[in-house]
Amino acid sequence: MNIDRCKMIDLPKISDPRGNLTFIEGGHQVPFDIQRVYYLYDVPGGSERGGHAHKELQQLIIAMSGSFDVILDDGEKKKRVHLNRSYNGLYVCPMIWRELDNFSSGSVCMVLASNQYDEADYYRDYADFIQALQ
Repeated sequence: MNIDRCKMIDLPKISDPRGNLTFIEGGHQVPFDIQRVYYLYDVPGGSERGGHAHKELQQLIIAMSGSFDVILDDGEKKKRVHLNRSYNGLYVCPMIWRELDNFSSGSVCMVLASNQYDEADYYRDYADFIQALQ
């Protein structure tokens, strides 16, 4: 897979003086049907999350609160993306190694996933990931 397939997606933002609203519909704003939602929070400063790739899973990563960086790696190129708006999401296609770091205090990372959890879909060792790309 090519890192250029990973892209920012602008989500609808309905502005209102009482507070803004953003919605997400699988198959519309997100290029897959949402099968699982999970979120990371209370991440200690200086910590990293991720450090894996998926064989088939597609994801949309959103900074619901605060900010953090996502480092994408396709085995040839790397790209760092800073997320800090709840109306933007980073689409991550399969076979991209990802790491999350630089979490601000109180940040919340929400991930929409195309499949339910399946440990067999993971590459947790970078060398195994690189070998699978050959």
